[in-house]
Amino acid sequence: MKLEVVVVPVSDVDRAKDFYTGLGWRLDADLATGEDFRVVQVTPPGSPASVIFGTSVTSQAPGSAQGLHLIVTDIEAAREELERRGAEPSEVFHDAGGVFHHAGTDARVAGPHPQRGSYGSFLSFSDPDGNGWVLQEVTTRLPGRVDPSLTSFASKADLADALRRAAAAHGEHEARLGAEDPDWPDWYAGYLVREQAGSELPE
Repeated sequence: MKLEVVVVPVSDVDRAKDFYTGLGWRLDADLATGEDFRVVQVTPPGSPASVIFGTSVTSQAPGSAQGLHLIVTDIEAAREELERRGAEPSEVFHDAGGVFHHAGTDARVAGPHPQRGSYGSFLSFSDPDGNGWVLQEVTTRLPGRVDPSLTSFASKADLADALRRAAAAHGEHEARLGAEDPDWPDWYAGYLVREQAGSELPE
């Protein structure tokens, strides 16, 4: 089973549409059967799941959706992008407990996770209705979270970052070999797939 759609309750559909498409989210559909029913679907870049809002698509109160998570590989770059697009993001933070952030703004500590550990750095922003989003930095997945037979990247930048990490690890690999690795394409491919799956990395 794969998550397909998240419904976000809004009070002004056109305002919400302008906000989310202004973030660079792809507009998939804007369909109406009359003044009392309208569905707008947008998709964050690289996401397999989409977001729907509109008129008469949910009984939730506008602004009541909280804690919706988006995953990024560089939290500070993502913050700059959101700010440039007018989203008014919070500062990057990590949680005092070091595991997962508390509800609201409780136990927030300014700055990214001290070791910049995967899953440990966050920021938040809200849409015009107050629906709350959280960005979480994930660079290396925990085991079992991703099908090891599948590899995908959300953007060119994500793939480039993964290749840089593979290049650094491969340099250490060649140093241990004491020679150039003629099978470096296979080694790179194995590294990228295993890193995404959270499997043991090649040496």
